[in-house]
Amino acid sequence: MDKFVRDALLGVGVAAAGALLWGTLIERNQFTLREVEAKVLEPGAQPLRVLHISDLHLAPWQEGKIEWIKSLAALSPDLVVDTGDNLGHINALPAVEEALSAFQGIPGVFVNGSNDYFAPEFKNPFTYFAGPSRAKTHATVLDTAGLQHFLTNDLGWANLNNTAATIQIGERRIDFMGVDDPHRNFDSLSRMERALESLQSEDIFEETAPELTIGVAHAPYQRILNEFVAQGAQVMFAGHTHGGQVCVPGFGALVTNCDIPRDQVKGLSSWRHGAHTAALNVSAGLGTSIYAPVRFACPPEASLVTLSPRD
Repeated sequence: MDKFVRDALLGVGVAAAGALLWGTLIERNQFTLREVEAKVLEPGAQPLRVLHISDLHLAPWQEGKIEWIKSLAALSPDLVVDTGDNLGHINALPAVEEALSAFQGIPGVFVNGSNDYFAPEFKNPFTYFAGPSRAKTHATVLDTAGLQHFLTNDLGWANLNNTAATIQIGERRIDFMGVDDPHRNFDSLSRMERALESLQSEDIFEETAPELTIGVAHAPYQRILNEFVAQGAQVMFAGHTHGGQVCVPGFGALVTNCDIPRDQVKGLSSWRHGAHTAALNVSAGLGTSIYAPVRFACPPEASLVTLSPRD
């Protein structure tokens, strides 16, 4: 091997080691608030500030992440949307309760991700290039019931897993539809549709049409987004993708872990189905699996999405 090749290989090795150190020690803890605006309300309507949190993957020792999440309550959002994967460890529930208790009194909705059911396990990262990850039958079961009890009873948030709900924010009626984790095929669009139909037909709301309809899912699979749009959603929220987690500067995400196009793996975009279009916000999330604690060119994030009137 000549000196040029040896030096080139050494340089590549040094760069790879530096990138790994950056991604594991620094960037994965560089929590970021992404602020965007979606013009989806009727002209003249008052803006609605939505805090979108996702993929916390909390572990008991992640005190810095817990404190940063708590600090988001100072934003005083009108609504919190939690798109799942809050748990990241078999003993994570107390950490989730500590992080999210700061939002008590703020209206919110949530759905589950697969990591709200099953503890993380080591996976070969290269398998993601072959398509979305597959479920294992021997995964450790987490305290999903305890998580849902905290979110619904302590925080007062609406559980949208395969159902629909209405929230009154001041004088505004907001309708929601949601599904359980599509990545594990826990979603039931038929149950969601029946719940939405029942909600919209209730006599108590016959004189108050919803100002907005929002769709919420953990994983942004196309079948889910298409159905949300078909059912009248103007805005949709999802997570799961981690924004690709490891990205290439100037190119973006290498994988999405679902069937959403790579250029919509994170951030605010538009989703069209048939003759209708809705705004879609996919969060890159705040965490990673404890077995893959690295992010590169994709810092952890929460989103503050201001829903404002159309021009």
